[in-house]
Amino acid sequence: MDQQPRIHTFVLGDYQTNCYVVAAPGTNDCWIVDCGQRPREMFDFIEKEGLKPAALLLTHTHVDHIAGIDLAIARFGRMPMYVHEAEAGFCSDPMLNLSALTGMPVSVTEPDHQLKDGQRLMLGASEWRVLHTPGHSPGGVCFIHDESKQALVGDALFAGSIGRVDFPTSDPEEMRTTLFEKLMALPDDMMIYPGHGPRTTIGAERKSNPFLQGGW
Repeated sequence: MDQQPRIHTFVLGDYQTNCYVVAAPGTNDCWIVDCGQRPREMFDFIEKEGLKPAALLLTHTHVDHIAGIDLAIARFGRMPMYVHEAEAGFCSDPMLNLSALTGMPVSVTEPDHQLKDGQRLMLGASEWRVLHTPGHSPGGVCFIHDESKQALVGDALFAGSIGRVDFPTSDPEEMRTTLFEKLMALPDDMMIYPGHGPRTTIGAERKSNPFLQGGW
């Protein structure tokens, strides 16, 4: 297992958002996956471990997942940033990233790379695939490492729950497709790292998540 990517979790900000540092054997490069409010703890870890952010990946662009992007750029310099093409322009638009609804509008640097479903990304020698999982937001994505059976799933699926579908850019029907046709197609022993709450497995959620029991 030492040869598999390592996923380090940081719970950040007012919404207790899970943000991740992904490191792979054989390289000092790492990914920052989502970058929420007050990310200093995550940045300090990166520097302490001698890691170098090679890219910043977004599972989606709601404010609690993007608020620290400009702080990351200030700390580590410009790096490639990735978001699904359906959410291009959301990071700099407080209405689309929902920060306007909080009364504290946030506008941060836009990613310079757009993701597509099925795209492959490399971190060192580890290959990850992009799975488009809309519903909570139009450009929600999961980053999946099939070899080690690890997946970063954003706010699509939580331990015992799912992401909200009552936001202006949410779509309940797309969420049903995401849950039942895409995520439940993953193997039971796939470990998932959600945008909030503890990690879990596809099998555990298939068995006990109330939103996956006969639909909703």
